[in-house]
Amino acid sequence: MSEFQARVLKLVMIVPKGKVTTYKEIARAMSRPRAYRAVANALARNPQPLKIPCHRVVKSNGEVGGYKFGPKRKARLLLEEGVRVKGTKINLGEYLFRF
Repeated sequence: MSEFQARVLKLVMIVPKGKVTTYKEIARAMSRPRAYRAVANALARNPQPLKIPCHRVVKSNGEVGGYKFGPKRKARLLLEEGVRVKGTKINLGEYLFRF
């Protein structure tokens, strides 16, 4: 695992249940604001997707985005944690976690 991926996964562990963050927010927290695609790639290689809650990371426009087990399962996990998903979107004004 690269140092970059380890940092990304460490930040994801901070996001509490019932909240989401964005790929861009994680990149910004790492002082690499344009590295949001690299953040997404690091999360795609998450070795423990149920323990390290990468399902709590969504797109900047509120769309659920991708997930190792599919976007429907990601939306279901978020719903189980209290995050309402309307269609394929989340209200970031209500659920966004900032570092």
